[in-house]
Amino acid sequence: MRVDGREIPVSGSLLQPRIRRTSDILRVVLSVLLVAIVIAGSLITRPKWEALEKSVSNILGFLTPEQSNLVYIFYGIAILALPFAILVRLILRRQWKLLAGFLSAGLIALALFSITGTGFTAPRWHLSQPQQVNTFLSQFLDDPRWIAMLAAVLTVASPWLPKRARRWWWTLLLAFVPIHLFVSLVVPARAALGLAVGWLVGAVIVLVVGTPALEVPLDAAVRVLAQRGFRVTAFKVLRPAARGPLVLSASTTPSAELGASLDNGGGGSASPDNELIIEMYGANQRSRGALQMLRRWLTIRASESPAPFASMRRAVEHRALMGFAIADLGLASNKPLTVAALERGWMVYAHTVTQGRSLAASDSARTLTKVWETLGAMHQAQISHGDLRTEEIRIMPDDTVLFGGFVQSEFGAYQARFESDVAQLLLSATSLFGAEMTVRTALEALGKEAVLSASARLTRTAMPAHVRKAVPDAGELMKAIREEVLEQTGQDKIEAAQITRFSRNQIIQLVLLIGLVYVAYPYISQAPTFASELGNLHWGWAALGLTVSALTYVGAAMALWACASEAVRFRNLLIMQVANTFAATTTPAGVGGLALSVRFLQKSGLGAVRATAAVALQQTIQVVTHVVLLLIFGALAGVSTNLSHFVPSATVLYLVAGALLGLLGATMFIPKVRKWLVHEVRPQLAEVLEQLKDLARKPWRLAMIVAGCATTTLGMALALWASIEAFGGSTTFVTVTIVTMIGGTLASAAPTPGGVGAVEAALIGGLAAFGVSATLAVPAVLLYRVLTCWLPVFCGWPLMRWLTSRDMI
Repeated sequence: MRVDGREIPVSGSLLQPRIRRTSDILRVVLSVLLVAIVIAGSLITRPKWEALEKSVSNILGFLTPEQSNLVYIFYGIAILALPFAILVRLILRRQWKLLAGFLSAGLIALALFSITGTGFTAPRWHLSQPQQVNTFLSQFLDDPRWIAMLAAVLTVASPWLPKRARRWWWTLLLAFVPIHLFVSLVVPARAALGLAVGWLVGAVIVLVVGTPALEVPLDAAVRVLAQRGFRVTAFKVLRPAARGPLVLSASTTPSAELGASLDNGGGGSASPDNELIIEMYGANQRSRGALQMLRRWLTIRASESPAPFASMRRAVEHRALMGFAIADLGLASNKPLTVAALERGWMVYAHTVTQGRSLAASDSARTLTKVWETLGAMHQAQISHGDLRTEEIRIMPDDTVLFGGFVQSEFGAYQARFESDVAQLLLSATSLFGAEMTVRTALEALGKEAVLSASARLTRTAMPAHVRKAVPDAGELMKAIREEVLEQTGQDKIEAAQITRFSRNQIIQLVLLIGLVYVAYPYISQAPTFASELGNLHWGWAALGLTVSALTYVGAAMALWACASEAVRFRNLLIMQVANTFAATTTPAGVGGLALSVRFLQKSGLGAVRATAAVALQQTIQVVTHVVLLLIFGALAGVSTNLSHFVPSATVLYLVAGALLGLLGATMFIPKVRKWLVHEVRPQLAEVLEQLKDLARKPWRLAMIVAGCATTTLGMALALWASIEAFGGSTTFVTVTIVTMIGGTLASAAPTPGGVGAVEAALIGGLAAFGVSATLAVPAVLLYRVLTCWLPVFCGWPLMRWLTSRDMI
């Protein structure tokens, strides 16, 4: 590289990897979205857009056909000359690589709109209308090929054009939309598609060819350093620009006065060979930083990350200012020298070479204690670091501890930022010294409360990604640190800090609420018909149905209470059963209800295996009780009853059973499934069998569980019978019980949350099989669902929130 008559050698590659060109990748992504929007708009709402354009053009289209032709002539000449003007400019400047991209973009855009199923097609122009101009030039300008070619070549050349020319030429291209309105035309959908596709083609070519932002202005950096008194003699690339800046080492010859100031200024000095570190920030770092700030703003609370900056320049200046602040405390391993804005959107940040060596496993506990004390001193000065990887912790020959890397540093930070620093250092130090020494020295230097508060941030969400990735097996290390903190502090539990704006429970509740709205919509649509039938309702029978429905929750709570060996409070268990209705109704196959039951038992003191076994035991006895009752009531109903309306044929049942057995056999050949069966399912089955043996020795517990399960099954049947009687129907309880058990069992296999739609259809079909008319069965089943499903669901939502607020689930 030659700068001001001097030859300055540069060793290493300055080219940024294509996968790290964030700005160019964003351009491609946005162009793809635009193409998708144009296609969707053309297929879905194009007639409405055309009607709107016609109404607007009728108002604005005041030009006569002769004047419209004249406008098209001037506009056409300008737009035809545009690509040739750019082409001449590229040739005169001898930008041959860009010229190849320019021509490739134009040809590709033309080809995309010329290829059809039968080969290349001729231009398709809009049909003439009395109000439209009808000249070859107007028809030619509306051809999407020409518009796509213009958009493609202008996209490729734009980064290399002067800012003023770029703005005027894009305005000229996009002017074809308002010109159509003034000359009483409608913009063809293919023209809008040509504009979008042309931009996409150009964006892809730009990603391949590159932009001026990729050309590092090292000559400008040399001149900036010369103004500061450093005469650069050579550059060496230490790290190519990727996620972070382009880092170079610069050999310099500083003036005598400047060298003396560096030696006496503290926080870093000129090395013996007068080496400096130069960091170059380009447009891609700026766009990536903007995306990271957007992601943090959407997902992380404001106190968890530094305040966003309006520009990359402010961010780099902030880093330099934090370097000065930490250097004034005598804790910086390097000293900032200069920050300057360069051409093409680049920023340069120069600082002295980092002093000392990185923290290593060979260091003593005394050195680690000094690291904790130095961090505490920084926090006392209200400065948070934010990037405490081991490479940023420097140890001097006299065991003085210094810090480097001030990208995430903040002055006057929130308490959360200080706790994050402690958590980061716990993780980084544990990777070198082990959990026992790290936690012990942290407690000695910072105290019990500070370490406990920071331990709540030893989670994947709270720990910054760059710190986690710098440590092998970070997840296991954080778990070991938490256990060591509990052991050394004598605490029982460390609650994980909520870092994101929405906790996991809040997200789950939101999903459940959306599911509730989804499953309730079909029922709400039938509300007018159901409301018209309420005039014939006998409210006494409806009250009986509601009372029986409430008793089913008592039976379910009694059964689970006995399965859990009476280890939980029955009152809270009863409340949980009502809340369980909301979770079971808004999830397919009621899996949400089972998960909620297990979670409640765990929060009540039972272990994970014990809680799962208790719920599995209840479900097992529930199924057995259900089958026994079905056989008993089936015998009472007689064998002459026609159940084919809602019971599948034997062939279908055999096919389903065979498919399930085949799927089970196939999964046995998958190692992960076998491992899951051995390590997860087998212990739970063993626990269930142990519980069954215990029940055999305690018949009163077995009787309580069976009674509770029977109450649930028979209570549902009695609620449906009361609903039928409420509308003046007359059928036997045995018949209704058969319908409830068979219809409810078949509908439980439906994939819809809560079996909505499937339950109603099965029950109505079952009642019809027993001779109940549809005019009676439909309102009766809807009333039954209101009493047993929807009223408990709306009661279950606030109860679920109440249990969550008291940490019971």
